[in-house]
Amino acid sequence: MKWGKASEETGGLPVKSWCGTVEPSAWEQVCHLARHPKLVGHVALMPDCHTGFGMPIGGVIAADNAVIPNAVGVDIGCGMGAVETTLSADDMSPEKLRKLLDSVKKRIPVGEGKSHSGEQQWDGFGNFLDQVGIVKRHLDQSGLPWLNHDNWRLDQANLGTLGGGNHFIEIQKDLHDRIWLMVHSGSRNLGNRIAQAYHRLAQIWDQQSGVSLPHRDLAFLPVDSSDGQSYLRDMQFAMVYAAENRKRLMDALKHELQRFFPQTEFGEKVNIHHNYAAREEHWGRPVWVHRKGATSAKNGETGIIPGSMGTPSYIVTGKGNAEALMSCSHGAGRCMSRNAACRRLTPEDCDQAMVGIVFDRWKHWRDRDGEYLWDLSEAPQAYKDIETVIASELDLVKPRVKLFPLGVIKG
Repeated sequence: MKWGKASEETGGLPVKSWCGTVEPSAWEQVCHLARHPKLVGHVALMPDCHTGFGMPIGGVIAADNAVIPNAVGVDIGCGMGAVETTLSADDMSPEKLRKLLDSVKKRIPVGEGKSHSGEQQWDGFGNFLDQVGIVKRHLDQSGLPWLNHDNWRLDQANLGTLGGGNHFIEIQKDLHDRIWLMVHSGSRNLGNRIAQAYHRLAQIWDQQSGVSLPHRDLAFLPVDSSDGQSYLRDMQFAMVYAAENRKRLMDALKHELQRFFPQTEFGEKVNIHHNYAAREEHWGRPVWVHRKGATSAKNGETGIIPGSMGTPSYIVTGKGNAEALMSCSHGAGRCMSRNAACRRLTPEDCDQAMVGIVFDRWKHWRDRDGEYLWDLSEAPQAYKDIETVIASELDLVKPRVKLFPLGVIKG
């Protein structure tokens, strides 16, 4: 742990941080959390902490009989998957790697708003409708604030797609030149709709109940309320959906790799998630732990901490540190907002940071004022140094495998 702030400094709960520094806007959100009426124990900040919506990304909190939708986030169940292969990096020339990535993009829709042309089949869809007692042809009368027929068709078309933003597919190598595959994606539009709908319901419930909050973005629902139970059920569905999404991405990636390298076999696989709430026991009592941009790091638990598209990632083993609510960072964390990166960085500097890595070149991005800029929001310079992040949490995890990017597909 880097430092702790006493309750008198936050106006509420103490804060325990693994960050070197916390940006002012994120610290303001931390102080709001510290004064939240339903939080207990302390607020824990992982070393990738940066400003989010309502709550910092890289934050971990424990709530007493309450769920806070914005403390879970909009991409519910987002996470990483990694698989070790028997393929050697010596067999992966830049030319072969470029052809492989192009082939993967033909199988996997990549980018914001990109979906399959048809609805994807998955038992999970029917299982959820059975659970809530809804017939598919009556989706427009479902009574769920996030669900209708058109949205359900979108969810089916989105299954097995990468999405945009910081989601990625990577071909990596370890220190023994063994090839690994890694994917990062989540619940797509489904999780976003669930988060937004229940945040609105939480705001209504808190207002009607006369609850005083440090900030309206931290509206909560009692776990034992009807809406609270519905949120937990729908959150769990989004997590299962996100896990299936990652599985399909990885299956497609493995399939394409074996097309180019038929002798390849697959070994260890890891699949983890962040952006969720779970009932756990801390301080000898049951609480609802919210991990937003943070992952579970129980003792002996295997995790993934990715860097940026131009820097290493790590397979780690959790140490179960109770001070961090048995958590660790979910990545390097941004040091520059998306807008700031597009305005401050140059394509030339970003190209230099990507030397030796196969990737699609930078595209243009249109800001809110209609100005066209280079989209450099995911460049390595927009993220914290992964080595510093890992060094800051060696009491939370033990690094086990260091992975270096060879080829990258970004959302």
